[in-house]
Amino acid sequence: MNKVNLLILSCLLLCASACRKYVEIPPESVRALKYTSDYQALLNAGLTIEPGYYYPVLMADDYGVEDNTWYTRLSPSAAANAYIWADKIYTSAEDDTDWSTLYKSINIFNTAITGVIASEGGTDDQKKTIEAWAMVHRAYAYFTLVNMYGKQYDAATSASDPGVPLLLTPNLFADLTRASVKQVYDQVRADLMNALPYLPDVPIYNVNPSKMAVYALMARLCLNTREFAEAERYANLALSLKNGLLDLNNYLAATPVLPLKLANPEEMFFKRTSQFITNLPLNPNAVSLYDPKDLRYVVFTKDATAIVGTNFTVGRGLFRQRLINDGLYIGPSVPEMLLIKAECEARAGNTANAMDAVNTLRKKRFKPAEYYDLTAANANAALHVVIDERQREFMGRGYRWFDQRRLSKDAGFISTVTRKFKDATYTLEPGSNRYTFPIAEKYILLNPEITQNPR
Repeated sequence: MNKVNLLILSCLLLCASACRKYVEIPPESVRALKYTSDYQALLNAGLTIEPGYYYPVLMADDYGVEDNTWYTRLSPSAAANAYIWADKIYTSAEDDTDWSTLYKSINIFNTAITGVIASEGGTDDQKKTIEAWAMVHRAYAYFTLVNMYGKQYDAATSASDPGVPLLLTPNLFADLTRASVKQVYDQVRADLMNALPYLPDVPIYNVNPSKMAVYALMARLCLNTREFAEAERYANLALSLKNGLLDLNNYLAATPVLPLKLANPEEMFFKRTSQFITNLPLNPNAVSLYDPKDLRYVVFTKDATAIVGTNFTVGRGLFRQRLINDGLYIGPSVPEMLLIKAECEARAGNTANAMDAVNTLRKKRFKPAEYYDLTAANANAALHVVIDERQREFMGRGYRWFDQRRLSKDAGFISTVTRKFKDATYTLEPGSNRYTFPIAEKYILLNPEITQNPR
């Protein structure tokens, strides 16, 4: 029987280290997880199911400005270290908040997966659905982890490239030897496929898993494994269940009131950054990708001097958090599926189809009188258009970091990134070891079987 206090489970896990170092709970505060409703409650907690990553936002080439004021305000030190792609992001005493957040959530998902079927008070269908929900959440968490702390997936080397510890049961003393990138990807795929039969087509609330969420996550996975036909197939399956887009013409007020996350027609499976971000300084080169008439530029960016409470004084910033405490949206969405479809069509040589998908999105991003179709002379040009459109649509959300990783395998898409910070200049070359996050020293000291990534 799993003995966990339902009321303070989140606090317990937030106080824990990556896997083993847990605080004790007074016996009088403990109640066994017994009923099916107990396990459902575990998966209804937003602090558990919603967070994804944070630091990829800071490391991507669409982030940051040359501004002495901002340099002194970029904190904590880990944020500055991430920004310059340092050898070490955390001190030997610090937790990696992305790693720990995701593994704490995985422990809860593992608890549900291993315990719900034997629980009392629920039907078999209810139990299988809860198990399926936990599998989908776990799949998202491991997909995020392996794409931060493992090398970019490469079919030729993935079986030997170190990924991340693959924990599938709530065992505090499990071996934490890193599974290979392939093993982690295989587990993500298995979790999604095993969950699929027990999920509704679409969720009542977009924070919850569904067949649509599985299809969207599989589209992401197959894009990373370069199974482009499969990526498009899954993107189309997701779009067949949801294809609504926000018309930004409806949000041109000085302070636009955008829909709540649960009412957003674009969100397929809601996830947010693990830390709340208010205003982001945008790299001028990234900002230059926008036509000034693009409503994403108009609605979601402002000059630094016009953003209240900003911590930078030059350039242009992103202030696209939907509402206070919503964070930046990083879950699969209708725009992402359209652009995956477009990318796969371009890679298949279908220029017209690729541009149709791009322009379907863009029509909701311009005033009707100012809209114009994008065109491409050939498939390679179309692919460049798609990648630029991904930058415009997902600016400042960390997507670009993951695109920089995967597109290093395509000639002509990713160049060396140079950024200045204080009195030094830093560079990041395509395919560099710095595109894989270092594992915090604290976890290696506690668990010596975890090997460090080369830098």
